[in-house]
Amino acid sequence: MSAVTVVGGGLAGCEAALTLAGRGRVVKLVEMRPAKKTPAHRTGDLGELVCTNSFKSERPATAHGQLKREMRHLGSALLAAAEESRVPAGAALAVDRRLFSRALTRRVEDRAGIDILREEARSIPEGPVVVASGPLTSDALAGDIAAELGDGGLEFHDAIAPIVHGESLNREKTFAAGRYGQESDYLNCPLTEAEYDAFVGALRLADVYDGHDWEKIPYFEGCLPIEVMAARGRDTPRYGPMKPVGLRDPRTGSRPHAVVQLRREDRAGQMWNLVGFQTRLRTGEQRRVFGMIPGLENAEFLRWGSIHRNTYLNFPGRLTAYGSSRRRSDLIFAGQLTGVEGYTESAASGILAGINLDRVLSGREPALPPGKTMLGALYRYLRKAEPGDFQPMNSNWGLVDPMPEAPRGKALRREALAERADRCFRRWIDEAGVMPAPGREAAS
Repeated sequence: MSAVTVVGGGLAGCEAALTLAGRGRVVKLVEMRPAKKTPAHRTGDLGELVCTNSFKSERPATAHGQLKREMRHLGSALLAAAEESRVPAGAALAVDRRLFSRALTRRVEDRAGIDILREEARSIPEGPVVVASGPLTSDALAGDIAAELGDGGLEFHDAIAPIVHGESLNREKTFAAGRYGQESDYLNCPLTEAEYDAFVGALRLADVYDGHDWEKIPYFEGCLPIEVMAARGRDTPRYGPMKPVGLRDPRTGSRPHAVVQLRREDRAGQMWNLVGFQTRLRTGEQRRVFGMIPGLENAEFLRWGSIHRNTYLNFPGRLTAYGSSRRRSDLIFAGQLTGVEGYTESAASGILAGINLDRVLSGREPALPPGKTMLGALYRYLRKAEPGDFQPMNSNWGLVDPMPEAPRGKALRREALAERADRCFRRWIDEAGVMPAPGREAAS
């Protein structure tokens, strides 16, 4: 069996390494942390989560729920580690970050056939390799990737949300509830119309960190900083993360004008994330402006919102259908570097990269799921998007082949799409033979 290298110990890299080891490959996993740090990471653990602690919905009728179902069919390590470390979040799969990264690290460390090297990969390694170095790829490696592909890729800046201490919240001004009464795992901070207008006005005038020409940054639309939303229009935040739909304040019996939702970060409920409040405000401004939210007047901020570089490649313009260099079939890219957006999307691309590198080395054709599945539809977008207008994409039903015979009604239609996707994915696994044959698995 050929030895392979995986560059990057994030979600995609861990999934790729475990997938390859499960197929009998000897794997060298190269991770530069903690020897060399990034602006966003805090530990040297593998699979450290930096943006949110939520992997989104588990309901199969949702796009992210269907993607998880497909990942489970492929033996996802992320989902197994998430089950060990999950925290209450209604229908969403949310985790205690520290417990999650430790669980994933343990799986990689304990897996026979994987050797972890804590060093920076300053260039693309020789031989078969999966590059899953992520959106914070070091300058040296990014330069070598650009030389290999003949293009530097695109760049945009991503923002992460702050976290506050649960003990510092004013619980008299918040209420526990999920939308439409389905869950009560979220804390909600209701705002009146006057409070909302004052808050949006403060956001528009707040001071932000200096840096690049912010007006020209192509933010990913699914992860806009809250102050960018406010600048787009008075009601933009209220139709986004501050939407009050499906919520009633039990103290008034009515729906608030707007609401800020807090999601727990740990099992004990000591840390709470401001859902959808990615930001580039200066820390002093965060304390002042976010302190205007009812319940957060005296909030203790455990993590400030911040910005970090997010680099991705021009997949449709520079890579093959399965994510390899056009010059080297055994050099496959995975994770956010390829233009998938989201934790589960990145991890799923790592699994697929591992599967296809093994197939290439075995003399077989790479395999991609059909467009009726969520993972297949996502990869179809990556390879068929217009290169000049390419932007990152996460899972959504708009990517999947339409279903002319689908029942009427959004909920029923998506349930039917999910059932079809699951059937097609399981059939693809059987027909393409993507799972390791008995006897090929490395010893655990």
